[in-house]
Amino acid sequence: MISFPSLKRGNPLIPLCGLMLCIWLLTFYMRAEEAPTNDGGPTTVGPPRERIVKKPEVAPAQPPEPKFTTPSHEVGVVVASLKKENTTWIEQQLPRAWVPSIYIVDDPTAKLTVPLNKGREAMVYLTYIIDNYYSLPDVSLFIHASRFAWHNDNPDYDSLASLLSLQIPYVKSEGYVNLRCVWTLGCPTEFRPIEDVNPGWKDFRKSHPPNGHTVTTKEVYKQSFEELLPGEDVPEKVGVSCCAQFAVSKERLRTRKREEYVRWRKWLLETPLVDEVSGRVFEYMWHVIFGKEGVFCPSAEECYCKVYGWCNLKECTKVGCDKWYTLPKYATLPQGWPLVGWEKEERNFSGPHL
Repeated sequence: MISFPSLKRGNPLIPLCGLMLCIWLLTFYMRAEEAPTNDGGPTTVGPPRERIVKKPEVAPAQPPEPKFTTPSHEVGVVVASLKKENTTWIEQQLPRAWVPSIYIVDDPTAKLTVPLNKGREAMVYLTYIIDNYYSLPDVSLFIHASRFAWHNDNPDYDSLASLLSLQIPYVKSEGYVNLRCVWTLGCPTEFRPIEDVNPGWKDFRKSHPPNGHTVTTKEVYKQSFEELLPGEDVPEKVGVSCCAQFAVSKERLRTRKREEYVRWRKWLLETPLVDEVSGRVFEYMWHVIFGKEGVFCPSAEECYCKVYGWCNLKECTKVGCDKWYTLPKYATLPQGWPLVGWEKEERNFSGPHL
């Protein structure tokens, strides 16, 4: 007969049996962990594996959008000039609160210049807008360098006299104004883009003009318009008083994205059109770019009054005021102008200081 140890209280074998039971249970549990998984693979014994969580891909950080700032000056004067031109009148005689930006297109070392001297004043205007898009003054004036020129709209052909009379509040309210009111030249219609296309030469990028043919702005205007303003309807008629001098508010300038101005300058840099033609394309497109209809020819009498405060001028019609502006005989004013006239006569010039 086999005798078993007594399990009475105080028997030293009881703790030993409990310890052996714990060891057996632990061994059973560990073997169960090593048992095959449902797919037949072993399960690793030890601490649980760290769970790997795949993080979502993060797009590369984009540079922050530049912030708009307000410069201290209300009016900026953008000037397209050559090295030989005298621009001291701009720096010395315009209001001190107006800040000039004088671009010298034929001097790559100048403080302000352009990527390439191409496209006439259009390259300067676009470069200024691109460089100052986020810090534009309330009003920007876009002008040529010469104080006296045949296209300046007053009896002395004096740009300074016009600028000193410019009604800045009106420019702000209107958004865009042409600095020339008389309809000679450009109004009422300069181009008929759809009709003016040359049927024998419809694409200036894919082919050269016929031998001996002088390219004109009117025959390339439609294609240029479609490239510069894709998706916008080509006007049946285009008319605006020449000659690419105007004033624009910052709000109107910013109705177009900066990327558009960059693209237009790229077009100007790359176009096969000669400067005279490409520059003239923009001359007759600025008003459309800044929100006007294809034909923008307000009454000259009304224009003089609203743009310059020159009201009640004599002998005025919607096309001009005969006693105020007369188209000169020649594009080049006589030497000594405005003190000396066409017949070398002395003129009674009473305009701003020379």
